[in-house]
Amino acid sequence: MMLGGCGDYLDINENPNEPTAAPITSLMATVSYKTGDNIQYIGGVTSYYVQYLASPNAGSSTDIQDPISYDNPWFYIYHTLGDISDLELQATELAATQYVGAAKLLKAIHLLLIVDAWGDAPYTEALFAQTVTPAYDDDQALYTEIIKLIDDGIAELGKAESTVLLGSDDFIYGGTTNAIQVQNWIKMGYALKARTLLHMSETPQYDPNAILTAVSSGFTSNAQNADITYFDVDFNPWASVARNQEQLILDGWISEQLADAMNGTTFGIVDPRMPFMFGATEGGEYIGVPNGAGRGSADVSGERSVLVRETYYASDVSPLLVITYAEQKFIEAEAALDADDKPRAYAAYLEGIRAHMDMLGVSEADRDDYINNEAVSVGSDNITRALIMKEKYIAMFLHPETWTDARRYDFQYTGMTIPANLNPNLNGNFARRLVYPDSETGRNVANVPSVTQLDRMWWDISN
Repeated sequence: MMLGGCGDYLDINENPNEPTAAPITSLMATVSYKTGDNIQYIGGVTSYYVQYLASPNAGSSTDIQDPISYDNPWFYIYHTLGDISDLELQATELAATQYVGAAKLLKAIHLLLIVDAWGDAPYTEALFAQTVTPAYDDDQALYTEIIKLIDDGIAELGKAESTVLLGSDDFIYGGTTNAIQVQNWIKMGYALKARTLLHMSETPQYDPNAILTAVSSGFTSNAQNADITYFDVDFNPWASVARNQEQLILDGWISEQLADAMNGTTFGIVDPRMPFMFGATEGGEYIGVPNGAGRGSADVSGERSVLVRETYYASDVSPLLVITYAEQKFIEAEAALDADDKPRAYAAYLEGIRAHMDMLGVSEADRDDYINNEAVSVGSDNITRALIMKEKYIAMFLHPETWTDARRYDFQYTGMTIPANLNPNLNGNFARRLVYPDSETGRNVANVPSVTQLDRMWWDISN
């Protein structure tokens, strides 16, 4: 466990004469903590694909969406899935229903990361070392499993008695009373269900009313956000990116697409969230790098914005976000719009903006000035998917969920264009999936699906 130095927070094995509790509490500490790292592993890739970040060098492989083998994220997610499966099995044997429920929700989170990045993936033969060459499960079938995991997880968490209670071994909701902790896990489950159901927005299975039902049992404030706690010694992984930049290792440069969406260039309104999200130049400006083109020579192009540790997302002790109240409100807004309830869609859209700004620490005056601008407060009759997606894009900064949104939305964000020097095999299109890791094509080639980066997921319907 890479958890040394966390002090009393991980002092979970106080009674050596109670060995039945130690394995599941240790596993819970490991898998809940690793959830943040694994989300960031995928976000470190997808943040280039959705133009949150850009390389300062022209033609950088991630920036131009070359078919890179991302072995490490695949390995770490599957390693964590194995630990989660062990946690679920041991907790089931102990009748520790709170741990069973949490394990099922964590399994759903990790499985969704895998499926939304790669598509078909090993699952039924993959988690208990049944074989070193596991079969691949169909991505649509895995979505059915993910929904079942969420529903079953909520049900387990709702059971009255658990032989072992969740506590400080939980890096997502630990540190409060057990009753509040469990209720927050349940609310997170409903938020995750709403997120997963929204992924089907382009398919015949889409049911916006089912999403609205889920969010009605989900988060009610930022206080219930699901995020991972980090420490000065085991710091937020985005802080590592900012630290690299401090050491002149080129990393964490902001895309021109994001900077222009917020600095007034694209929409004519300056977003007060910029200083809470990324750094300004020495001249106090927020300027991004065009994806694929690089920034050019510094003496000609000038400074650009980068991730810095003085911001909400990239300080050493910043939380790593799993799912938030703000995201849930934007999910609600999109579903309500599709259910032809424009007043609810508009109210949720505004609340999503407000929740994100409050989470970052934007002042009430700056927040209200932005929301009251006529470009934002358009009235319920004029609420559109484009407005919802624009604000959700900003609120989901660095999160891999945005790549799923972008594919559902067919990359129709205002100002988003194909990167310069794009991988020619993409034929002028954005990539729709990652290629399978070399570790899989090397040892499990008979089972690895034959796909290209342009082959769509089952839910990514061509419009």
